[in-house]
Amino acid sequence: MDSEDSVRLELEELQKQLGKKQRFESAVSSLKSMLQSKYLSASPSLRKSFYSVICRVATVLKTRYTAPGFWNAGLGLFEQAQLLVTEPSEKEHLKTCIAQAREHLHLEDNPSQTSQPAVQNNTNGGYLFEGHLTVDPEPPQPQWLVQSNLLSTAATLFAAESSQGSAATDTSPENAANVLQELINRLEEVMPLMIEDGPVAPRAPPASKEVVARLPVITLTEEILAKLGKDAECAICRENLVVDDKMQELPCKHTFHPPCLKPWLDEHNSCPICRYELQTDDHAYESWKEREKEAEEERKGAENAVRGGEYMYV
Repeated sequence: MDSEDSVRLELEELQKQLGKKQRFESAVSSLKSMLQSKYLSASPSLRKSFYSVICRVATVLKTRYTAPGFWNAGLGLFEQAQLLVTEPSEKEHLKTCIAQAREHLHLEDNPSQTSQPAVQNNTNGGYLFEGHLTVDPEPPQPQWLVQSNLLSTAATLFAAESSQGSAATDTSPENAANVLQELINRLEEVMPLMIEDGPVAPRAPPASKEVVARLPVITLTEEILAKLGKDAECAICRENLVVDDKMQELPCKHTFHPPCLKPWLDEHNSCPICRYELQTDDHAYESWKEREKEAEEERKGAENAVRGGEYMYV
């Protein structure tokens, strides 16, 4: 039991060192050695302690460090831990950590390169570093936009066919066949859009990239953590918050790890907690919101007028 207590103390010390950039890689290396020599003979509670520190490594990488050397060290740790842990949920989480590290190191197509540091690409953004949030390339198109594009393209093809237009390359027989086949494959998804009766609320597009890039980033201090409470956590990744964590703050004052928040805002324009909406780059959606706001004011005015009339005649 005494030996396990000493291992726990070592783990606590290593976890503290993870927050210091100059000691991160050596701390991960020591953790990897301890994992190899101590994990299999450890008690269930000590194994949980190991796993907790490994999760902290993943969080520190995602919220603070972008250099490939840091991520390469983390990848080696995650791969070794996945071979040792037995809990299915832990294995699945480590699998996700490995995938994120490979993506950051550009190793998706060549797993054999895990021992070699990846070349840092200045265009590879999305992670917080020195208090700045970079903006990634455009994310994949959301499903609603794909469906809309399919319908628009199909309508263009039908119009071209009816007018016997053949000059445009986009309406060549081969392209037409491909689009029509895709439309058939997704018929169950797009049919409601074709037969929907009456106006419907459009699906909210992603938040404006410029607005996201301007969101303030705060560094957690002892004072801030005291106000948040000892069990404070990022609502997306569910990791407990610690001093020096970088957090991105929405106008509604809810905060999240920037790498956790960014994938959400790439597909949504609202706070994951309270649904406060950020501005988008979709002019049609913003116009629809303005019209809805005006219509709601008119409805409230009409309701007030009716109530006023009732009171007048009582």
